[in-house]
Amino acid sequence: MSIDAQAVGAGMLQAVPFARTLGFEFVDAAPDGDGGVRTVVRLPDSPATHNHVGGPHAGAIFTLGETASGAVVLAAFADLLDRAVPLAVRADIAYKRLALGAIRATARLGRPAAEVAAELEAGTRPQFPVLVEIATEDGETTAEMTVIWTLRPQR
Repeated sequence: MSIDAQAVGAGMLQAVPFARTLGFEFVDAAPDGDGGVRTVVRLPDSPATHNHVGGPHAGAIFTLGETASGAVVLAAFADLLDRAVPLAVRADIAYKRLALGAIRATARLGRPAAEVAAELEAGTRPQFPVLVEIATEDGETTAEMTVIWTLRPQR
């Protein structure tokens, strides 16, 4: 599987205008393991996204993680989006430590893409996790997130 990281980033910025508002940068999208996909999205350091202690606001961190997870979904299931709509079902985030400066969210598909696609083709509405690690530029984990997605068949 080959993934065009620039196309994934452009697709996300077109589909989700809020990602443009926060200034997200799409760093990478690539195959990951057995039928998986990995994306990396960066939130530059900006006073406009800071909280009361000078780091990225929790809402910006959450949105960064959710956006990275959406980029995984777009990259993994682009060929299915003419017949299914991806929707986030729920999300859980654990803030581990204060983040300062720019941060990156690395998201990974939690189930093989082929398995999810097969469920959709069988007429079910698959659910699948996307696991996200949010870290500083030097690699210190500041938050961990899981977003559960579904592919809702179009009628």
